[in-house]
Amino acid sequence: MNDQAPTSKFDPGLPHHARPKLRPVRGFPAQMGEQMVLGLADQRQISERVVFMAPAVQLILPLMDGNRTVDQIVAEVGRGLTHEMLEGVIAQLDDAALLFGPRFEELLVKVRKEFDGSAILPPASTAAFVDAITAQALGESASEEDKAAAGPGKLREVMDKWIGEALKDADEPSFNALPRAVVAPHLDYSRGWLNYAHVYGRMRVADRPDRVVILGTNHFGFGTGVVACDKGYQTALGTCEVDAELLEKLKANLGPDHAAKLLANRYDHEREHSIELHVPWIQHCLGAGPDGKHCKVLGVLVHDPAVDNGNSYDGQGLALQAFIDAMKKAIAEVGGRTLIVSSADLSHAGAAFGDKIQTLAGEEKEAVAFRNKVFQHDRDMIELVRGNKPDELVAAMSWQQNPTRWCSTGNLVATLKLVEPGDIQLLNYTAAMDQQGLGMVSSMAMVMN
Repeated sequence: MNDQAPTSKFDPGLPHHARPKLRPVRGFPAQMGEQMVLGLADQRQISERVVFMAPAVQLILPLMDGNRTVDQIVAEVGRGLTHEMLEGVIAQLDDAALLFGPRFEELLVKVRKEFDGSAILPPASTAAFVDAITAQALGESASEEDKAAAGPGKLREVMDKWIGEALKDADEPSFNALPRAVVAPHLDYSRGWLNYAHVYGRMRVADRPDRVVILGTNHFGFGTGVVACDKGYQTALGTCEVDAELLEKLKANLGPDHAAKLLANRYDHEREHSIELHVPWIQHCLGAGPDGKHCKVLGVLVHDPAVDNGNSYDGQGLALQAFIDAMKKAIAEVGGRTLIVSSADLSHAGAAFGDKIQTLAGEEKEAVAFRNKVFQHDRDMIELVRGNKPDELVAAMSWQQNPTRWCSTGNLVATLKLVEPGDIQLLNYTAAMDQQGLGMVSSMAMVMN
């Protein structure tokens, strides 16, 4: 059952071993030698450990709910499962902090202490990308010092190449003035570069904003409502400090109780990519000011309002409308130019996301029909965005139960309600799919004034 030996052993005297409760995990297929195994990773990204087990463990995991004993799980699964095998699984999961218990709690305290100990979030997703392009340019044998020195230039070079490719045939390759809001993806750069470039490439000659509010999606965190970050962001291109003045105005307008909800799960931003991936584009295309500093930013994660009409999922988090009312007032109070970025991916379709279709690739009738159905749904929902109909968008997503898994309805709705635009233009729409056709993610580039 186990493919890795845990460093700690099963202890029947430990309550979380006697009645194990699995934390939220993400499973994925992997190959070890000639064997297919199941990889398990922390869905919340608190633990960086990944464990690999025999696929049969899928029969056990749903039963690890904190209520059943080891004896009960063995009896319920049957099929040759022994106490010794299950004890090994429990020890391995606990070793990786994938069970609720003291090990996970200690790790959580450590992660949160480190988060609160710095005013700036270090790069994560963007650092991995810069490492990859510098290694490709300099070779794997290049020193860390050489890669660090070359990284900023290589990143700017790649971005300029993407911008040139995206805008080479554009009728209007630049904005006449700074937009009030834009929509761009949070896909990894290799899949989303076209729509990042369509938006940010057009802002290179626009007036520089005083701040950028980036509204993202909470993919991994604990927050059930709107969650703000009280930190700035660092990338290979420099640092964007947090707009502390705007954050303080926002908190004051929310009042003590709602302000506490806004930041209670600030730790969700630690490994959240939907904010960070925009920061290098902001730094590169908007540049530094006369003081040599990049634009100040405020990162905010927005939940899905289609789940409960904008209320937090469990009633404990910050509701969407309360955030919108307070943020709109805060932006007016701080004055100056504020750019709002909706960091939005759209449909997530294919077998990788649970759809019952073998592949989306190719020209087989089933694949073509499935892709067209996704594209039609995207067109219908995008028309609601273009028509500045946020409430109708929420109603449609709720009624249809979000059939293609749009993951950013929340920040799109928040952007529309904060800006109340009179003019909305779709600059580009695209969908990225892996070669096997297992997964397809769509996104758009949009500007609001």
